[in-house]
Amino acid sequence: MSEAHLFVIGILLAWMAGIRVYLTVFGLGLAGALGWLDLPPALQVTQSWWVLGTSGALAVAEFFADKIPGVDSGWDLLQTLARVPAGAFLAAATLSPDGQLSGGALAAGAGVALTSHLLKSGSRALMNTSPEPVSNWTASITEDAVVVGGLALAFAHPWLALIAVVGISVMLAVLVWWVWRKLSRGIRSLLRPSPAASMPGQRNEQ
Repeated sequence: MSEAHLFVIGILLAWMAGIRVYLTVFGLGLAGALGWLDLPPALQVTQSWWVLGTSGALAVAEFFADKIPGVDSGWDLLQTLARVPAGAFLAAATLSPDGQLSGGALAAGAGVALTSHLLKSGSRALMNTSPEPVSNWTASITEDAVVVGGLALAFAHPWLALIAVVGISVMLAVLVWWVWRKLSRGIRSLLRPSPAASMPGQRNEQ
């Protein structure tokens, strides 16, 4: 596999870690442990049973926590401490032929993971302004499906996966901007005093 393909795969893994870090690590390690993938040396740690067990248990916890409005935003805030470093590691480990992690690859992975994490957490925080939980469930299940499908596509067709990831990221960014614009307009209209309230003595003078 060429360095360009490995770079794309590393970026994809970092992006998915920003969305579902435990599911990404578990899926990657399981594929390596079952012999579906020949993982680079630095990524082979994900095949160990203690990593598989821990990431699998946390993936199940995240599956349920991410579908509860309000809890999902708190979980996202807490998981900033896990998603960004994990994304940095996954990107650098993918590009490492000997187990040594490059500082540039670590920085690139951290930046990609932080970007996808902020898009994910920002969109979910805006969704929580609505009292109905259906949008949260739909968004969460979609994220689960995107990560599972992304893991399968990343190694089989990395360039197609990269195009899909870029498209999803742009759509999320536009969605966050659109919802935020709607909310800010609504808040400004609520805070703006009405003409009658701004001139309380006008009626009496007439």
